[in-house]
Order: sequence, then structure tokens, then C-alpha cells
Amino acid sequence: MKRDKATLNLKNIVLTAILSAVSIILGYFSIPVGVMKILPFQHMMNVITGIIVGPVYAAIAATITGITRNILGTGTIFAFPGGIPGAIVVGLAYKVIKHDEAALLEPIGTFIGALISPIIAGIALGKTMDAMIFIIPFMASSIPGSTIGYVIIKLLRKRGILKTST
Repeated sequence: MKRDKATLNLKNIVLTAILSAVSIILGYFSIPVGVMKILPFQHMMNVITGIIVGPVYAAIAATITGITRNILGTGTIFAFPGGIPGAIVVGLAYKVIKHDEAALLEPIGTFIGALISPIIAGIALGKTMDAMIFIIPFMASSIPGSTIGYVIIKLLRKRGILKTST
């Protein structure tokens, strides 16, 4: 039993690293909007990671991606509230409902992140900003990204690359 759990943990760690790397590479395809960059591919990766490795590893992947994108200059401080909550929501929802449609709940996490973003703007940028400044671009990124992620998950299942959900 211990060996199986260790194997699963190692598999999740490796998958998290690979999915983070893919997400970092896709970070070069962002759209600048004011003080942030919107990136549908991050939300797509949140969906894929949340379903494949679960909420904890998905949150870790989003954090690694946010840190790396900030270091590389392809992200902003808003990569954290824009990515992490969506990854957690998808991972938790998938754990509960066991259906790929959990992918379509990613915008709920991103909406929560948009509500947190004015606090981060105040701390990190010293600016007071209204949540609406974040909600519209975050949703413009999250809705198409989570939809693409859902389609990719379905294609991976259809091809037998990902086991069918139970």
C-alpha cells in the first residue's frame, strides 16, 4: 500500500512539473490589458491540471507557473489570483462530482481571484482599484480557456490517453 501511494505521489509530482512547464511556455501567448496580461491558456491548463492531478497539485502548478512567468516577464502579480483559485475549484469539483464538466467551473475560481485582486493591487502596486477592472478581463480569459481545457480533456479521454472518469 505504501509503495502504491509513493508511486502515485511521484507520478503527480512529475505530471505537475510537466504541466507547469507547458503552462509556462504557453505564457508567452498573453494579451496585455492594463496592469495585467490575460491568458486563456493558463485557465486551460488549470482545467487539465485540476482534473489530472487534483486540487493541491493544480494549485502548486499554478503557483510555479505564476512565479516563473513573473521571473521571465511574461506574467504579472495578478497571475496568482488569476490562476490559483481556478485550479483549486476545478480540482475540488472534479473530486466531488467525478465528471469532466467540473472544468466549466474554473471561471468561479477566477471570479474569486478577481475579487481578491484589488487587495493585491493595493499591496503590490500601491494602487486602489475596483474589482470590475479585474472581473471583465479575467472572465474574458477564463471562459474560453476553461472551454478549451474541457474539450482537450474530452479528446484525451476519447483517444484513451486519459482514463474514463468514474
